Amino acid sequence: MAVNWTAPLAQDLWPVAGVRIGVTEAGVRKANRKDLTVFLLDEGAAVAGVFTQNRYCAAPVQVCQQHLSAAQAGGPGIRALVINTGNANAGTGAPGLAHARQTCEAMAQLLQVAPGQILPFSTGVIMEPLPVQRIVAGLPAAIADAAPGHWLKAAEGIMTTDTVAKAASRQITLDGKAVSMTGIAKGAGMIRPNMATMLGFVATDACVAPELLPVLARQLADHSFNRITVDGDTSTNDSFMVVATQKAGNATITSLDSAAGQTLLAALREVAQTLAHAIVRDGEGATKFIAVEVSGGQNQAECLQVAYAIAHSPLVKTAFFASDPNLGRILAAVGYAGISDLDQNLIELHLDDVHVVTRGGRHPDYREPDAARVMQQSEIRVRVGLGRGVATETVWTCDFSHDYVTINADYRS
Repeated sequence: MAVNWTAPLAQDLWPVAGVRIGVTEAGVRKANRKDLTVFLLDEGAAVAGVFTQNRYCAAPVQVCQQHLSAAQAGGPGIRALVINTGNANAGTGAPGLAHARQTCEAMAQLLQVAPGQILPFSTGVIMEPLPVQRIVAGLPAAIADAAPGHWLKAAEGIMTTDTVAKAASRQITLDGKAVSMTGIAKGAGMIRPNMATMLGFVATDACVAPELLPVLARQLADHSFNRITVDGDTSTNDSFMVVATQKAGNATITSLDSAAGQTLLAALREVAQTLAHAIVRDGEGATKFIAVEVSGGQNQAECLQVAYAIAHSPLVKTAFFASDPNLGRILAAVGYAGISDLDQNLIELHLDDVHVVTRGGRHPDYREPDAARVMQQSEIRVRVGLGRGVATETVWTCDFSHDYVTINADYRS
């Protein structure tokens, strides 16, 4: 089960004015499971997203990027999202693109809008043909189910190897108006999002200038989904979408640097970080949630370079699973992270409150039983000081257990 994470109750998630969600069983890959979700957006909603940097990106990612680009260039706005689980529609060539477009065409016909106003998303097994007819056949039921309060149903409907639904919600006040924001995400393995996560969707009813949405989506991803890793694999289908429906009645935010812009950004960042942390807490087979903080870098990039070297290391991750304070593995990862002029004599290492290494060597007061105590915890903080500057970055990861291998060995069965 997920590390210190419990799915919220449906009533804990604020509806977002201008968004209705429907979920149904389309039989994409398995019977008797929710696997088709639609988001219906009122006219006037602003939409932006960030996508995987994997060059072998899935057909729906390619179609989404095309439709979003057209909408942001002045075309008709996005009116619906269609999400299937059970099949990634990745590595499927020209037929996969045709199937993604066919999904958009079928949804557009039902809503009486243009196909370019629909965004498709898929997650599941790679390189299998998308059963597009099942999806098309399931769309009327998903639309009929649409309601503002179906956020938790949607979180359940996009799960694959997830063990628990991932959703988060906040409400703030802007200009005396209540502003709601709610999001869902899925992901447990194949997670090094190099942009976002497997799938993530966050909506707010705030009034925000549409041209700010791409910047907002990027900032949210960079401070949440772009700071997590389960296994270092970047998915073919990573998509993170941000929707602003313009329904709250606040004065339209035209700058994220304004007081209102900063208030909105901070609240949305809380939602995004909560979802990102939930993915790591539900990492396939995870038993521990680990924050890796690297400080004293010359810039953010080298802090992240070191943090990810630690967070991706199978030796480090298996030591955490075993609660074995074999902390030389962390120092080794720091050393091979790729900083050519790193001075090992400046390195500091803490494991929670335990000072393990100072000036590159074992701290004189360090005792292994102290580290062993920390390693038993379900939540652990690793702090590395590089002694090179003032930059600081944090990456969140989990341990590697026997179950990770079992889950991925059995994934297609």
